[in-house]
Amino acid sequence: MKRTPLTDTAATWTRCREISRRRLRSVLLAGCATLFSAIAGLAAFIDTARAQDTPREQYVPVLCVTTGEHPVGEVISVQVLFATREDARGLDIHFLNGPGRLSPKTQTAIAQAIASAARVFGLSTDSWSIGLSIPYPGFTIEGDSLSAMVGLTVVAMAKGEAIPRHRVISGTVTSDGRIGPVGDVPLKVAAAYQAGLHMVLVPATSRGNEKMPHRSRVSSVRTVLQAYQALMAPTNLMSGNHRPEVDVR
Repeated sequence: MKRTPLTDTAATWTRCREISRRRLRSVLLAGCATLFSAIAGLAAFIDTARAQDTPREQYVPVLCVTTGEHPVGEVISVQVLFATREDARGLDIHFLNGPGRLSPKTQTAIAQAIASAARVFGLSTDSWSIGLSIPYPGFTIEGDSLSAMVGLTVVAMAKGEAIPRHRVISGTVTSDGRIGPVGDVPLKVAAAYQAGLHMVLVPATSRGNEKMPHRSRVSSVRTVLQAYQALMAPTNLMSGNHRPEVDVR
């Protein structure tokens, strides 16, 4: 699978439109119906969040597993756009269809993760506008294991911060602020290792007796606060006295 660059940048509406044009050129190959859907989705997001002077975007890595008889782990990127509005009409999330898409179950999990993670930090989501897209033509994400990564990314954006590149978490966010369990952890950790990710967080409840890939390094976390602190930890702490809860060789 082709992987897109992982970047962390401040966005302007001009840049958002440029990203949209690049995406739409690839979507043309998938047919006019998908093209019109992508245009409508991005236009709705821009119109809703236009009041914000400095919207932000980030491509974040997420871990997934292919379907089929012989599943394998994959690292893909999800585009996250964040802006605040002048009104307080409530959390507004646009799931942009095209080139790829998020299943209804995944959309629900992401919305819940964003709301629950924001609550942990005492943040109001009433004026947030968020856009999410999958930059892979014909690619559909099923499941909820990316929801913690997206939720924590949005929280970081709201706080004026950004999760450093090459760090990822696979997990869900429960209503009481815990990191919920996910499956296929060894396959996901192996994919992260192959992709060169420097930090991989998994739910403590997902480790069990599963055998991790040889030479892989993975940390387990129990709460949203622990996960955020680990993802945002300075690099010198990671390479110095910082030790993950789990170190599998």
